[in-house]
Amino acid sequence: DAFGVLPPISKLDKSHAMYHFMSGYTAKVAGTEMGVTEPQTTFSACFGAVFLPLHPTKYAEMLGKKMDENEVNVWLVNTGWSGGSYGVGSRMKLGYTRAMITAALNGELNDVEFKKHPIFGVEVPASVPGVPTEILDPRATWSDPEAYDKTAADLAQKFVTNFQKYADFANDEILAGAPKVAVEV
Repeated sequence: DAFGVLPPISKLDKSHAMYHFMSGYTAKVAGTEMGVTEPQTTFSACFGAVFLPLHPTKYAEMLGKKMDENEVNVWLVNTGWSGGSYGVGSRMKLGYTRAMITAALNGELNDVEFKKHPIFGVEVPASVPGVPTEILDPRATWSDPEAYDKTAADLAQKFVTNFQKYADFANDEILAGAPKVAVEV
C-alpha cells in the first residue's frame, strides 16, 4: 500500500479474506513501474484476473470454504508505506515485515489483543514480537491524523468502486468484508 493507510499486518476474518482476495489490491509506485510518478491503485481480482476462467466470486467462495474446513488464520501484510503516502512516509522496514510474518506463522499472535480498523474492519494486533507497537496503527504513524483519515477514506472508496463490478454476483458474506467509506474517528 503506497498510500500508507493499511496496517502493516492484520488478521482477516472469512468475509475480509474473501473480499480482499477478490479485490487483489496493490499500488504502483515510481521506480517500480515505467511512467509512474505518483502512487496508483491497482486491482486485479484474485491477484490474477487475466488468468481466471471462472467469475472471481467462485474463487473467493473456494477460499472461504477452505478457511472453514481447515480453521486457518489469514493475514494481510502491507509491505508498503508507513507514516504517510509515498513521498511523505517511508517504506515498511524489511526486518519488521519478517518479524510480523514469523510471529504470525509461529502462532505468536494467537493470544495478543486486537483492535478493529475503523475503516477497513480488519483486526490489527496491539503487539508483535520484534516490532515497535507504534507502527502497528497506521493512523498513529502519520503526523497529520486528518490527512490519514482523508487518504484512508479515498482508498476505501476506490475499493468500493472497484468492487461494484462484482457486487451483483457476490454473496452477503463476501460483501460484509467491504471497507466503510465514511471515516469513523
